[in-house]
Amino acid sequence: MTTVLIADDQPLQRFGFRMLLESQDDMTVLGEATNGAEATRLTAELHPDVVLMDVRMPGLDGIEATRRIIATGARTRVLILTTFDLDEYAYAGLRAGASGFLVKDAQPEDLLSGIRAVASGDAVVAPSLTRRLLDTYAHHLPTGAPTANAGPEDDDPRLAPLTDREREILTVIGQGWTNTEIATRLHLAESTVKTHVGRVLAKTGCRDRVQAVILAYDTGLVKPA
Repeated sequence: MTTVLIADDQPLQRFGFRMLLESQDDMTVLGEATNGAEATRLTAELHPDVVLMDVRMPGLDGIEATRRIIATGARTRVLILTTFDLDEYAYAGLRAGASGFLVKDAQPEDLLSGIRAVASGDAVVAPSLTRRLLDTYAHHLPTGAPTANAGPEDDDPRLAPLTDREREILTVIGQGWTNTEIATRLHLAESTVKTHVGRVLAKTGCRDRVQAVILAYDTGLVKPA
């Protein structure tokens, strides 16, 4: 059973989500939050598998709520809901630690499959789209934040545990390559690629491939297109 917390300031939106989710045999709604502060508090109390997180809410918004939830180290994953399929809110949400995003006008089956994917540890956003988001919104980074303009001499300590091969794998993950593409282009067995990817995620502390793309971008392994 996948447990979900719904965070949205619109009562009708929450009602619609609840009706949809509770029509499924494998999902249950643990609670509803009307703002980010309430979402953060209820997540700590209820420990849902997934928080369905709206972005624009009064007081504490969904981005900061996501950041606070992820910072606790809880197993809860966040699925951001945004108005557009490529906007700064999706960008900010992914950087805050969300495992993916969906547009609010997504088909019901897409929302359900997205929740299931996030709950099982997958990301709901293709790494190639994450890369496009990062390229598009790089100028939103605050001054002093890590960027892909840093040279190799400015090595990030998060890369230190990686072998040369693992660093190469992280780089091509950051470029949006799939496991099949990595296997073909680097002349590796796909099972070997999966092993390398798993080690990269474990050593860097990335929750999924989306976060690995962000790390590759931040540390300068991948530069804006």
